[in-house]
Amino acid sequence: MSTIPVIDVATLGDNYAGLGAALGHAARDIGFFCITGHDLSQPFLDQVFAQSKQFFAQDLAAKDALSIRHSPHNRGYVALGEERLDASKPGDVKAAFNIGLDLPLDHPEVLAGKPFRGANVWPDALALPEFKPVMLAYFAACHGLGMHLHRALAHDLAVAEDFFDDKLDQPLATLRLLHYPPRPEHFELGQRGAGEHTDYGNITLLATDDAGGLEVRTRSGDWISPPTIPGALICNIGDCLMRWTNDVYVSTPHRVVNPMGRERYSIAFFLDPNPDAVVDCLPSCVTVERPARYAPTTGAAYLKSRLDATYSHREKL
Repeated sequence: MSTIPVIDVATLGDNYAGLGAALGHAARDIGFFCITGHDLSQPFLDQVFAQSKQFFAQDLAAKDALSIRHSPHNRGYVALGEERLDASKPGDVKAAFNIGLDLPLDHPEVLAGKPFRGANVWPDALALPEFKPVMLAYFAACHGLGMHLHRALAHDLAVAEDFFDDKLDQPLATLRLLHYPPRPEHFELGQRGAGEHTDYGNITLLATDDAGGLEVRTRSGDWISPPTIPGALICNIGDCLMRWTNDVYVSTPHRVVNPMGRERYSIAFFLDPNPDAVVDCLPSCVTVERPARYAPTTGAAYLKSRLDATYSHREKL
């Protein structure tokens, strides 16, 4: 494909076989697709973006008090330049805030100190009273949509429709708010809003404003931009699902270039497997001619390997 397909999930409803065929075609080729007809209404999306903008508009001290540097669980605020998605390039010109599956402090997995099972950190409720409930509602809605898409993908991959259900029901998912400042007059050599990378998990659901800047690399090496469709979500296959499918599905490199003269906001939901879910090549994706290319791993082990390569502060955790 030289363009990113648009798939209306409403027209297919619970026809998982038909939806799976459409998703699978995109997953095998360009690895990206846009979905319309989902249940995330425009007023709901507007509310989430409004809360995100209020968060990033806070003073640096308030945001830095929630720094991801204090968290071994990939939670909290990522300052401008702190993340480097392309390890060969300077830090990314963006800020972020990460929210995971919301667990109470007395949850057994939190008390046991399991990797990526810490409690979320939240901004001051007096300053941003609607932030937490809005973000938790959006997290739940994206999780539900992601599960729906996986039931369709299961059909395409010739496994049981519920194959992914117990592997994604308590996921290492991350809801990530992103803020890109306007492009500076001079970037460092190779620097961008987000360096070239592939995503780590199974599938990404991305909501964006109309500022543009996301670029996707086609199989021929050209860089293209997804279509701008109000209310649509831009989705892509991540590395974990590529491993599960033995490279039948492909995760696609992409990057973000800061727009000129304006800010860019986006909201990404990364659906990673449960911590103990075993990520092993599906039997339906392994043949004599195509033997398994990856050793089994777990959701937590794989996520740790990728985050440790992205954040320098994790060397001390």
